[in-house]
Order: sequence, then structure tokens, then C-alpha cells
Amino acid sequence: MRLCFTTAAIAALLLPAAALADEGMWLPSQLPEIETAMRGAGFQGDPANLSDLSRPPMSAVVSLGGCTASFVSPQGLVVTNHHCAHGAIQLNSTPENNLIVNGFNAATMADEVSAGPGARVLVTDRFERITDRILADARGKTGRAYHDAVEAASKAAVAECEAEPGYRCSVADMYYGTDFHLVRQLELKDIRLAYAPPDAIGSYGDEIDNFMWPRHSGDFTFYRAYVGPDGLPAAYSPDNVPYRPAAWLEVSTDPLAEGDFAMLAGYPGRTFRHRTAAEFADQVEWQLPSRVELMDALLAAVERGSAGDADAEVRYAAQVAGLKNTLKRAQGELDGLRRSDAVAGRRHEEAVMSEWLAGQPDAAATRADIAAAQEVIAEARATRERDQLFAMLGGRTQLLRGAMQLQRLALERGKPDAGREPGYQLRDEARIEAALKQAQRRYAPAVERAILTELLARHRALPAAQRVPEVEAVFGTDAAATEAALVALYSDTALAAEEERLRLLAADPAEVQASADPLMGAAATLLQAELRFEDEDKARAGELLRLRPAYMRGMIGHARSQGRAVYPDANSTLRVSYGRISSLQPRDAVSWSPLTTVEGIVEKHTGVDPFDAPAPLLAAIARRDFGATVDPGLGTQTVNFLTNLDTTGGNSGSPVMDARGRLVGLNFDSNWEAVSASWKFDPRYKRAIHVDARYMRWIMARVYPAPQLLREMGLPLDQADRQRPAAAAGR
Repeated sequence: MRLCFTTAAIAALLLPAAALADEGMWLPSQLPEIETAMRGAGFQGDPANLSDLSRPPMSAVVSLGGCTASFVSPQGLVVTNHHCAHGAIQLNSTPENNLIVNGFNAATMADEVSAGPGARVLVTDRFERITDRILADARGKTGRAYHDAVEAASKAAVAECEAEPGYRCSVADMYYGTDFHLVRQLELKDIRLAYAPPDAIGSYGDEIDNFMWPRHSGDFTFYRAYVGPDGLPAAYSPDNVPYRPAAWLEVSTDPLAEGDFAMLAGYPGRTFRHRTAAEFADQVEWQLPSRVELMDALLAAVERGSAGDADAEVRYAAQVAGLKNTLKRAQGELDGLRRSDAVAGRRHEEAVMSEWLAGQPDAAATRADIAAAQEVIAEARATRERDQLFAMLGGRTQLLRGAMQLQRLALERGKPDAGREPGYQLRDEARIEAALKQAQRRYAPAVERAILTELLARHRALPAAQRVPEVEAVFGTDAAATEAALVALYSDTALAAEEERLRLLAADPAEVQASADPLMGAAATLLQAELRFEDEDKARAGELLRLRPAYMRGMIGHARSQGRAVYPDANSTLRVSYGRISSLQPRDAVSWSPLTTVEGIVEKHTGVDPFDAPAPLLAAIARRDFGATVDPGLGTQTVNFLTNLDTTGGNSGSPVMDARGRLVGLNFDSNWEAVSASWKFDPRYKRAIHVDARYMRWIMARVYPAPQLLREMGLPLDQADRQRPAAAAGR
């Protein structure tokens, strides 16, 4: 039998055998196959129910497009992490009323504020395998032709899916070109901020504590999703009404203890556990070290550009937080991969797989495809420094990114919608508009120039063969020319005005392309390089889509021959992980308990950011004012807890549930020793860090009271809670 399968055969192959405890980001459809393992870990429900996206609890778990959240009331109340809502909090902040510092508490729904035109809540209701449809026209093709065939089929499936208004659809690639699924999500567009604790609670410890345990962060915030009066998704309007979800999570009032079953559902972004040994080596030897160094340099650039400007500091608060998180995560990932000797481990696994393949039918053809894929991967290394810097020019700026988006959209509007580049179709224009609007609150000219100065200096230092002619044409070839170009571009552009950006968005494509605005002209020049690099990338991507399935069939087939489970790498689709509340022994003679308490807040408190606990919080701790949320075993208020759940970026805000599917906490971080789990899962060290739902309730009952939200969630209020009126956080 050839190692080449029909869709039905692939489906059978990808089903897990015997699940390894704790490891696995499972598709909901796979859960019935691991029922024995889940029940053995303590799950009390029916795994078959979890595979049905129309039933609770899965129907209550939603995506924010980068983070996860969940409905917790029948009136569209959504809970997620404070850091996931940081952009919305920053967007509504001013130097006079800084919600980052003060927090926010809407006493009534009428007081809730928009999370921004780009904010979304996405409710998945359909997940359908369509592999044959996607690959039908690609088979027999190579390179760019293979890529374009897959892309065209994906666009057609998405367009058909989105014919019904209100839905956002996508095609998810599972197992690197082996299997494809159509995902349909209800797209809620009017999202409002309902409650956020002050940053001194929401990110207590900030970057010092980031990825660290023990942790004492109240990383939670509440949104509310709204729809039009007709019940359909609609943009923000005062006439809109709260969305009525099909299901919402019950918040548990029970205590937690080590060994308790825990389950998490969410939208993990990307993992790379099925990548080749060569890619593992590239990650350790170049990608992560270069990322650490570059993020550190960009942080310094933002600091230089915003020095002495309080307004600029507010405008760039969300970007700074993101840069810091990326930097620390990259360093932790690098340390973890080295600690576990991940490169050597993957090389050994490939060698063992190769031996197994030798005994399989058609091994020679499979090995030939694997070798060809390795060659394509190696080709990309030749321009990796160039590609990283060029991506940053648009990715880390506001006005330049907006100008590049406007020029690209003008180009794409000259094509039939089905022929447009993904991200620039009619379905994407609302998101582009939202980004152009939000730029107003996230831009300061001195900061953007400082960022570009840093990136362009690095571009000039590249080998001559990697330098981009279009970049040199716009910004010059030496430091003096670059500085002069930046002064001219940002002094003379009109794009700093929102109305001008939106005017160009609505303008005829020919007018946009002929714009005399200097930044628009620069973007038009840079677009030529973008298109050239895109052609190269798509040719490589097409070959890898065609060739990687051979590697995956080998890895999956060998794993199953050993009775080991198989789950796909994360790709922002809905996944479930399960395990237990677990302590951690990270190194010799060190042992960490799985629960932290408010005593740790006081121990860390210095009165200086990031350990400057708010006075109302310290006063409540001093009074031992814990009420119904006190932990009966510890005799105090818990804050965070550890599990051995399998998580990665994108799982931020994911609901952590107990054996009965009730909400017990929110995922918000991983421990330092396990940051590398996006590439390699190491059960010795992998832990996930969660804010305890009891701490959330206590903050909302006794510290920055929001009894209106507690009642809405059906949570009991003791006598003291009932007497406390809703109060604005930070007052």
C-alpha cells in the first residue's frame, strides 16, 4: 500500500491511538476517541458533547482574533484576559483619564464603551473537512501553481460560506497540507468594554513576573458583545442590543486543590512540534537569538522616541507591552529548547522514522519528497535577515503600514474579488478601515521615526546582496540620507489625519496610486519589493504544501505504530487540552505549590511599579476581607494557580474548566521553563498559569466592586457584597 491516502484514510490515520497524559491540543472532533484517557484524568462529562460545537461548553468559547474568551451570561458578557483587552483599554485612555492606571467599571450597560472598530468576538459553529475539494485542482502541479490552486479553492469555499451575512469563514490547514477544514464563525462587531481592573492588578509584576511562578496577577477583563436590534451582527451603534449567546459558562464556587481535573478550551495560535530537525536548528541557532536582539532594540527605539512625552507613552503602551512579551518569550523559548536538547531530539526522531519508513511500501518516493522539502526550507535561509527586517517596516509602524495597506488595496481593487490577495478582498475592507481608524490613538511621529531609524540602520548593515533597492530608493543609503528622508516624509505627509486616511480608502484606485503625498509615494515604491518577495514566498509555500505531507505521513505513521497519540499543530482553530492542577519542581531542591495567595501580593509590594499594589487592594487584604471566596483549606484568598495543561500563544483568556465544565479560571501565561512548548512539549516542565475565578470574584465584590456583573453571572453575594454599590475602578 502506498503512503498516499484518500480523505477517509487520512481521517482514520489522524485519529489518536492512546493519548499521552496532559499533552495534546485536541480538535473537539477527536475527543470521543480519547474518552478513556479523559475519564481516567477525572472528567465527569461526556466527551462526545465536547465535539459538538453547538452545545455547551464549547459553544460558549469564542475567539477574539489573537486571544480567547468565553460567554459568562445570557446577555453577551464575555470574560478574557486584561492583557488581551489592553489595546481597548489604551484606546479609551487619555492623559486626563488613563484607564490603564485607573481601571474601568461601567455601572450600567449604557456606560460601556466601544473596544474599537477592529474588536471582534468570533463564535465558531461549523468545522468541516473539505480536503478533497481544496486539493482537487492542485494535484499534479508544483510550486506557485500548486499554491495558487489551493488558494483559489480556499477562496471559493470561503466565499460560498460567507454568502450568509454575519459570518467570517476560513480554511484551516491541518498537518501541513495533509488535511483541510472549513471553519465558520459568527462575527460580532460591536464589542464594548464593561469592566477592567487597574493595570496594577491586571498585570501586577508586569515583565519582571512575566512567564514566572509564583505569580499574583489579576489578569482579567470583561467585554460585552452587541448586535443590531434584529439580532444580527452589526457595527457599533447606540441602538444595538446585547447579544444572546446559545450558551454561557457557569462560574464555579467550589475550592480548588492539587490533583483536581482541569480542562481548557481555546484558540491556540501556532505550534511547530511537527517541523523538521533543520527547522528546529534554525529556530535555536538564528531565529530566536535574532528576535531577542531585535525586540530589545525596538523597545529602546520606542523609549527614545517617547522620552518626556506622556501622551506618546500612552499611545504606545500596547505596542510596548507586546514587544516586551515577544522578547521575553523568545528568550524563554531559546533557553527551553536548549535545556531539552530539542534539536538533537528531533534529529533522533527523524532517524528512527527513516528506519521505519524503510520497511513501508513506496518508501523511496516518500523519502524523495522529504528530501525535496528540506531543500526548499534551506532556500529560505538565504534571505531570512532581509525578510525579517522588511516585514518589520510595515508590521511595527502605524502611518507607513497604513500607506502600504492603501497602496496594496488600490492595486487589488483592480482585480475580480476572487483574484485579490487574501487580506485585501471585499470581506477584509472593514478590518482595513478599522486599522486605519485605530492608528490615530496609537501613533506619535517621533516614535515612528525612531522605530524606522533603528530598522533602516539594520537594513544598511545587511550584505549587499540582501539589501532591498526599493528601501534604499525611499530612505537612502547612509544615515544622513535616511534621517533627511524621514524628516521629509513625516513632516509633509497628510496621513497623520484620520480623515485623510479614510478619504484615500474611499478614493478611486488611480487617485491613490498617483497620490502626491510623500508617504503614499514611499509606500508605492516599497510595494514593488513586497510583490516580488511575495512571489518568491508563494512558490516556496506551494512546494512545501505539496511536499510536507510526506514528512507528516512518516511521522504520524511511525507514531501510531508505537501506539502514540497524534494531534495537529495549533493553527488558531478551536482546541481542547486536559490535565490537572499541578505543582512544579523546576530544578534541584526547588518545589512550587500550585496555588498562590494574596499574601504574596503584600510580600512583593514595594510601592514602585510593577509591584505597586493599589491601596484598596492592600486595605482589603489587611482586613482579611475575603467573604465567600476564601479558600477553606488555606484560610485566605487565592490569586493564581498552575496546571499541566497544554497551551501556547492564543490561549490567553481561555476558560479553565473543572470536571463538570464549570469555569474555575482564565489561562494567561506559561512558566519560564515551558515557553519552548510551542516547539517541544516537555511534561517535566510544562505548566500553564491561570487567574483563579475566586480572585476575580473577590476583586469584583470587595476591592473594585461590580455587584451588577456578579449578579448577571448568577454568583451569590453575601451580605457585605449586597451593601456595596457598583464603583468605578481606580476611585
